[in-house]
Parts: sequence; structure tokens; C-alpha cells
Amino acid sequence: MPESAVFVPHFHWDREWYEPFQVFRHRLVTALDTVLETAEADPDFRFTVDGQMAAVEDYLQMRPEHRDRVAALVREGRLAVGPWLILLDEFLCSGETIVRNLQMGWAAAESLGGAMPIGYLPDMFGHIAQMPQILARAGIEHATLWRGVPGAVDGHAFRWRAPDGSEVRTEFLFDGYDNGLDVLLVPDRIGPALGEYAEMTARRWGADPVLAMAGTDHNAPDPQLATWLRRASGPERVITIATLDEYVRKHVRDEVTTVVTGELRSHVRGNILPGVLSVRLGLKQRMALAERTVDHAERVNALWSSRDDSPFLSLAWHKIIESTAHDSVVGSGTDETCAQVEARLAEAAQTARAVRDAALAEPAALVPSDGHLVANPLPFPRMALAEVEVAAPSAGTTLVATTADGSEHPVQLISEAPTVLGDERMDASQLERVLRRIHRRELFGRLIDRYELTPGSLVFHLAEVPTGGPIDLLILRREVAAAAAAHPGEWRVRTLAEARATALVPVRLPACGLASLRVTPIDRPATPAMPPAPSTATARTLSNGLVEVAVATDGTLDVTGADGTVLHGVGRLVDGGDRGDSYNYAPPAHDVLVSEPKEVRVELLESGPLRSRLRVTRVYEWPAALSSDRDVRGARTVPTPVETLVEVRVGEPFVRVSTSFLNQCADHRLRFHVPLPEPVDTSASAGQFAVTERGLTAEGGWGEHPLPTFPASSLVSAGAANVLLDHSSEYELIDDGSELAITLLRAIGSISVNIHPLRDEPAASEIPVPGAQELGMRIENRFAILPSAAGWQGAHAVARAEEFRNDVLVTRGTATAEGPLPPDRIGVRVEGKDVFVSSVRRVTDADRGAGTEIRLAAMSATPTLARVTGPFTQATTVDLLGRPLSETPVRDGLQLTLGAWEIRTVVVR
Repeated sequence: MPESAVFVPHFHWDREWYEPFQVFRHRLVTALDTVLETAEADPDFRFTVDGQMAAVEDYLQMRPEHRDRVAALVREGRLAVGPWLILLDEFLCSGETIVRNLQMGWAAAESLGGAMPIGYLPDMFGHIAQMPQILARAGIEHATLWRGVPGAVDGHAFRWRAPDGSEVRTEFLFDGYDNGLDVLLVPDRIGPALGEYAEMTARRWGADPVLAMAGTDHNAPDPQLATWLRRASGPERVITIATLDEYVRKHVRDEVTTVVTGELRSHVRGNILPGVLSVRLGLKQRMALAERTVDHAERVNALWSSRDDSPFLSLAWHKIIESTAHDSVVGSGTDETCAQVEARLAEAAQTARAVRDAALAEPAALVPSDGHLVANPLPFPRMALAEVEVAAPSAGTTLVATTADGSEHPVQLISEAPTVLGDERMDASQLERVLRRIHRRELFGRLIDRYELTPGSLVFHLAEVPTGGPIDLLILRREVAAAAAAHPGEWRVRTLAEARATALVPVRLPACGLASLRVTPIDRPATPAMPPAPSTATARTLSNGLVEVAVATDGTLDVTGADGTVLHGVGRLVDGGDRGDSYNYAPPAHDVLVSEPKEVRVELLESGPLRSRLRVTRVYEWPAALSSDRDVRGARTVPTPVETLVEVRVGEPFVRVSTSFLNQCADHRLRFHVPLPEPVDTSASAGQFAVTERGLTAEGGWGEHPLPTFPASSLVSAGAANVLLDHSSEYELIDDGSELAITLLRAIGSISVNIHPLRDEPAASEIPVPGAQELGMRIENRFAILPSAAGWQGAHAVARAEEFRNDVLVTRGTATAEGPLPPDRIGVRVEGKDVFVSSVRRVTDADRGAGTEIRLAAMSATPTLARVTGPFTQATTVDLLGRPLSETPVRDGLQLTLGAWEIRTVVVR
């Protein structure tokens, strides 16, 4: 007879959370020891290792001698491992990071005997719209999840459809990933308890057997589990033990007709804990920086380096992916856990930076040492500003930039460095101590160009690039010793640096390409090719012919776009109390909102012609903390200056905005408001290979108040306002769709609170996390405002967001001989409306050899034509695991027709 229940023994393993990683790993080793012993003692036992290979890797690092035991069980199909490297928060990392997570997890599982072909996502706080396509393009046909499923799903499975039309059959864990535990509470009553549960949930199962997930957080199942279940099984109630994969493939029979399209962020069947989007800002910023740095490193390594640094890049990716765990980057752990995540992300960025810099050093070796190499990490040509350090012009001269084609370009000086680095008086007997500061030719971080030694005086002249002859340190020592002996008494030692300045230079860069420039002083009138509309400024306005910004009396901004669209009052800051926790925001019962500054100051910092800047300082009186009962904002206030740096660059149709303040207050939420010209009822945000539209409300019903606060990765758009983002952020449309509010800070003091006004049940234990108050920390955010009545597509906001987030890479030339600048070099160019390039990297195939992998996504609801050009003659379309699908003809470049929202990966050679 058919099974009435299938039990899936498993555990859910948070790698780090209310304890740091190594404490949890100690428990993990004990748990997996128990699992292996149980499986080897009982042939009926099966175990599903939570869908993530990190648990297996962490175990085998401590128990390497058990690798063969693990592999044997995997090959037998009794231990299900993978397909992920780690169970991630899908909204707080890039789509590319999700793909690499799946690739690395799958490869690690294959090395042990095979990956579980189930997109297991049991505890994520909602799910991205494109997850079905990511799974399908890796050959995975099934998913299993819990949180975020809408109320329209009334069975135990549904078809989950991505925006491109891809689908995966999805098992809905409607009672959570531990629904079988209550049945097992009394081993002698498993049969009756199972019968009661099956009857209570019968309408969900149809003809399929009950799926009983027999596991919970951080514990192995009881070794007697299989014995209990055999005893409870009988003719009236057949019980089977299986892996999750076996349940899906062997035991379900019903055809699934219910279809759900897009992201899953409903609160109706489980808490999705949306406050994690905005707590511990620094983790979100470090994640974005690490992802951006490794992406740049891969691109320049693939295109411009002879060295394959894939091992270093894999290490960087591994550390990033580890940090995406749904209790890691979200910031819902203890202070020591979050410090470890922050350090891991910093290490990932450092590893990638080393690869990036080494790759750029190769083409920089062709650039004379008085020049600079500029690299464009984006796959389309652009004009951008490069910031370079140069010799400051002397009186009567001016600076001009020359590029490889001989054309001249304007230079804007933005700062000058001090020239006197040291001025000391000492006895002649102490001169030897000064010489010990010199390392070969380096002194105080620069190089000795020449020195002057006269009676009683020693002067060092330093330069970035010495023009004088060689310096022999042994001869210098002999000369100084002789001079000191001949002239005892007081000496004056001065260290003078060449006058240096930081300059901005406009550079036209090929797609994913290289250009070089040289900045030199001239004593004639400069005739550079001025931009058609330079950036200009007055005491309270900035403009560049494409966008204009004016500072109002209250310190907010009026921003006018290229099409005449005006956004008034941009940047109004609203600070309110927060009595919630790391998982959910909650206002105190008696809140006080502070939105009006007590003082406003405006300073003109730069007036063009390439970049103009204003600094707006607003001083607010914010309550210092909540009252002891946490329902009232306290009476004591702290004056807090908030600096807003407003910047307009030549050629950019958006205004760059940065906010900065020293946080001295606890228990509060600060948001940046963008009033809209007209109320709207939808918003759209870009991230993870899609632009997702959302309304003004969220679906509730479980016990968590459905606040309509939503995630955005690279941009958020509402009506005529497009905000380009530096890192994953939280936003909300408020006041009936008349304002867009972006969260800059949530300062809270507990992982979870037991009694929460907007959530019925605790999300975790009530553990203090004083570090999450961010007290004494400088809170900085940066974004850009792009007004357009045509919305995000008409404003080309996807491409503009890429320009905003990805600065050019600049390094000094290292060729010793003076000479001409090398010609510009193009890398890979991708053309196409709303085509996003997620990755360009070096790959090696055992059969086809080395190639360059390019991953593209159509960020559009209509098919898009993409054209890829570069130094290649062959192209292979591959799936998301890198397996070849088809050979693609290359004629006048690679022509690709991308379907709506399609992700496509090609390898060119």
C-alpha cells in the first residue's frame, strides 16, 4: 500500500548565530559523528545535511580521516549533501554570489559522490524572484522552502515561476522544517500522533504521503529514530525513512497546478523578519565592497594578466559566500559573531585586491612612470573621472592631461600635499639616527631624489618618481659621518617632498579596457578639449547641463533632471525610536519623530569644471535612548551634526549624495526621504538578475505585522525618482505612496526581544548585542539621485547604477624609460538595452582549454538583442554549472537574443 508518511531525518545548521562559528563547529562535529555512527549501524537510516556543503567541509576539516566514510554514504544515497555551499540570505548578496554559492557547493558535493538535486532553502527570510531560473539553469528541477509563500498556496507543493518563465516544482514546508518533531515527542505514541497530524493537515497532502521533517537546529536525530519508526509502521500506517531527494523523486504523485510567480515575501505562513535588511549597516557595506572587488579582480585578471590567480579568487569567493549565511550578513548574531563576519568579508576584499593590483601591474609596466594607467571594469565604453596624484604646478604654469592619441584634457586640482615632511634640529652626533630611517632609497613613503649636505645642514628632496641619479646609501653615510666630525654642534635636518597635488582628469575608456594619461605642467595657455557642459557651482547650487541641484533653506535638495523633472525636498532626514530587535523594527508606543534641523550650514567645496561639490551640515537634537520600559523616547537629547556631501560630475545625469554622522544615540531608526512629484502605488528595485515591482502593502497573517519595507540592491525606483545604491538597502513607500524612505541606520540592542509589538513570537533568545547600537560609530551612506519622468527604464537606470557603483581603477605606470603612452586597449564589449553583465572571468576546460566566461542578464520584460565583441572567434553557451549546452556562431561578434529576464552564460575563446 502507499506510504502514509515519509520521515526525512536532518538538522538545520546555522554556521554562526548566537554563538560564533567555532563554538557551533564544536557542536557540529559531535552531531555528524552521531549521524555517521547511526547510518553505519542501521541500513534504513537516511540523513539530509541541510542542503549546504559548508557543514560537511567544516566537519571534515576537524575529521579528515572520516572523508571516506562520508563519501561511501553519499554514493549509497543514504547521506544527501549539497547543492549549496551555504544557506544564504538571498536579498543581501548579489545574484552572481548566489550562482557561485551553487557552483562551489555542487562541485564540493560531486567530489564526495554527488549533489542532492534539490534547491533546498528551508529558513531564508524570503526568496528572490529569479531563484527558479537559477536552479533550472543548473539543471535542478525541484526546490524546497518554508518562509515567504503566499496565502494562495493551499497544498504542500506549487510551481514556482521566475520572471523569465522558468519553473521548478517546489515543496512547501508549510509547518516549517521541523514539522515531524512533535510526532516524535513520545516514541511509543508515534503512530497515533502521526495519525492526528495527518488528519489535521489532510487537505494539503491530497494523494501524497505526509512529509515529516525529522530535525531541528543544531542537533542530530536520536540514534533510535529508525527503530522507533519501524515499530510505529504497519499495515494501517506505512512509514518510510528517506532523504529529501528520495521523497520528491519516489513518493510524490500528485500533479501540481498552483503557480506562484516572482519573489516570495509574504508573511502569511511564516515570519520573514524584514528588519535584517537594515540592522548592522557595516556588514551590508562590507559585503558589497567584497563582491565588487572580487568582480573587478576577476575581470582584469581574465583580460589583462598572464597569470591565472584562480586559487586566490576562489578563496575570496568562498569567504564571501560563507558570510552570506542567513544569520551572518543579516547581522542577527552576537557582537563577536558579527565581528567575525566583518573580518571575513574584509579578508575576501583584501585577497581580491591583491589579485586585481597584480593584474593591473602587468599593463602598467608599459606605461611610463610619469603616467597613469586607467582601467574600466564595465563592459561598455564610458567617460569617467580618474583621480591621480601629480606634481603640483609652480607659479605661472598650469596642468594639462595628455592621452595616448595626443589630445589634451582639462585637469581639476582638488588638494595639495604638504611639502615639508620634517624640520628638525639635533646634535651632529645624532645624524646617524636619521640615516637609519632610510631603506635603500625610500624615506617617509617616498623616494630620495637628491640630497644637499652643507656645514650644519642636511636636506633631503623626495619625489614619487626620482629624476636625479642613483643614491648610494654607503657613500651618503660616509659623507654625513665626515661632515658631522668636521662640524660638531647643532645641525638642521629638513625633509622636503616634491610639491604634490591630487587632480581629476576626464578619461574616455574602452569597454572593459585600458587607457593611459600623463599630467604635465605647461607655461602656455592650455587648449584642452573641454567637456560640452562643465560642472559648475554657486554658493548653493551645482549643475552640469544634465542635472541641477539646489540646497533649500532647510538643507534638503531640489534636484532637476535632464528632462525637466524636479524632485523637491530630497534628503529630508526623519529619526524615530526603535524598540525592536535585529529581526524586526518596532516603534515605541509613544514615539517622537525628529525631522527638522536646529541649524543648517552650506559650504562650497569644489566649483568645477569636472566636479563640483557642496557640503550641507544639519544639526539635529535626537533623543539619546528609549526609556527603561522601552515605550517612550527619553527626554535627554544629543546634538548631532549630519554632513551631506552633494556632488555633480561632468557627463553624469545624476547627483551623488553621501551622508555621514557620529552616532551617539541608541534605540532609533534614521531614514532618508525622497518626496515624489505625484503619489504612486508601486515601486521597483533591482537586484539578483531582476527588477522587481512591489505595491504599498505586504501580505500578513502569521503573527508578524507585514510592514511594506523591501530590499533593494543596486537601485530603487518610484515614479520619477530613481535612487542608485552602493549596497543592499531597505526602503519603503510611505504616506500613501507620496514619499520614498531609505533606511540609513537601525540602532537596536538585542538579537530578539521576547515581547515584540509587531511580532507574536520571539525570533531567537533575548541576547544583548550592544554593538548593534552602533554607538560611537561614524555612519556613512552613499547613493545617487536620478530624476526621470520616464521611470527606471527610460532613465537607463540599470546602466547608470553600474557607473555609480563601479569607479575606474587607477595605477601609476612603472616603465622606467620616458616615452610615449601606449595605445588604448579594448577588452570585452557588450551592447544591448538593459543588458546587465554579472561576471567576466577566466575559466579552463579540460577539453577546450582556457576561455573567458561572460554572464549576462536581460533586465527587461521584453526580449533583448545583445552583441558581444572582443578578441575571440569561438563561443559556447553553458549552463550555470559551466556544462556546455551548445556552440554559438560568432559572426561580426557574438549575437545573442535574450528572452525577457533571461540569464545567459557563454564562454568565448
